[in-house]
Amino acid sequence: MPPRLTHLALHVPDLDACMAFYGRYCAMQVIHQRAAKGSRIVWMAEAGKERDLVFVIMPGGQPRHLAEDDYSHLGFALPSRAAVDAIAAQARADGCLVWAPRDEPFPVGYYCGVRDPAGHYVEFSYGQPLGPGAESLATP
Repeated sequence: MPPRLTHLALHVPDLDACMAFYGRYCAMQVIHQRAAKGSRIVWMAEAGKERDLVFVIMPGGQPRHLAEDDYSHLGFALPSRAAVDAIAAQARADGCLVWAPRDEPFPVGYYCGVRDPAGHYVEFSYGQPLGPGAESLATP
């Protein structure tokens, strides 16, 4: 069996703020947490995806200071352009919108970017050939 991606591990400066962010913006939930070496480690996943891909979030990281044109990011698919717009509006109100909604040629689609409390960029997209609804997209 070839290797399979199962988790991303992130050190963050404020564990509770990141947990709240990923719960609110990404509908992720805590599936496991434990104390380790005087600290708390949290696993978060999307409902129904607990055995596919988890975020392991640990305290102690330094804030990331990415430039607006740095496209390093975590990507989440949404079911519609309206859903992208809704996330962007919420992020604008929360002061964490990095990239306003925009259209790019296939396979990029319609997306916006949001900064999490640790400074990581998170993309929310519609129309990419990845994630929910991808099977209905025609490839050029």
